[in-house]
Amino acid sequence: MQFIDEVTIYVRGGDGGNGCVAFRREKFVPRGGPSGGDGGDGGSVILLADPQLGTLLDLRYQQRYVGERGEHGQGRDRYGRAGADRIVHVPVGTLIKDAESGDVLADLAQPGARFVAGAGGKGGRGNIHFATSTNQAPRIAEDGRPGEERKLRLELKLLADVGLLGYPNVGKSTFIARVSKARPKIADYPFTTLVPNLGVVRLSGDRTFVVADIPGLIEGAAEGHGLGHRFLKHVERTRVLLHLVERSPEPGREPLRDFDTINEELRRYDPALAERPQVVALAKLDLTETRQAYPELREAFARRGIELHAISAATGEGVPELLERLWTRIAPPPA
Repeated sequence: MQFIDEVTIYVRGGDGGNGCVAFRREKFVPRGGPSGGDGGDGGSVILLADPQLGTLLDLRYQQRYVGERGEHGQGRDRYGRAGADRIVHVPVGTLIKDAESGDVLADLAQPGARFVAGAGGKGGRGNIHFATSTNQAPRIAEDGRPGEERKLRLELKLLADVGLLGYPNVGKSTFIARVSKARPKIADYPFTTLVPNLGVVRLSGDRTFVVADIPGLIEGAAEGHGLGHRFLKHVERTRVLLHLVERSPEPGREPLRDFDTINEELRRYDPALAERPQVVALAKLDLTETRQAYPELREAFARRGIELHAISAATGEGVPELLERLWTRIAPPPA
């Protein structure tokens, strides 16, 4: 299934029904008077946050949503039926913006959250409302009002407790596959992860948290280099960032330098994001050269006041301890 996290849609509330002009003409009712009923209100277009959805894919193929029109009023004091609302299901974490102004209209960050994207028009009044002592047979009624219409820009920001950061091919996909049932593509070349992946981590005592694997970042990501720039928004809602580094054989690649480069990209994208709590881990501890370099790297990070963990997602070494460390950063405070 394609991962779609941005889409533009058109919404329009249903028009209200027209009021009716009618008079009672019944046997034994010599002075029936006006009997035109009101038109029904038009149905609204409502966006509903659905926890069963993980992408905006459905809205990519259907981009026009219109509420049902209200029925017109009828004679004998009969009111028109209101139009049915059009419910559009979107993933939890969908941000709704006006497509023209860019203003944020709503943030559906909780399951079941609703937003009236296009309000239905109000039904017109029938002539029963216009009778007066001097005009007992009014021949006027109101037309229904048109429904609200506009273009909306929907942006999905994944909801996760922990966001994975790191250079391409640093081992993020292998890690999330080790700690959850997520099965991202894993290969020995960069940019194997083309879309974010979510995985649920289960610890002892029925403890769980959600991890988001974000496509690898490179230098210049904030300006659009590489792939990760499109998905930086998905770590905005995370509570903790897990920053994976590696001892890379590539020239100019060092764990501390990689760490600084990624954090600079975060800072350029959103200064608040760079201040998010981070847990740092050296990946690929199963490699001999990585294991040998770990003590020196741990001291180098310690001089910055950073605790450097070491793990092997391939063998599982150090992973349980790292997960417990992440839990301490995201666990709710005791009551």
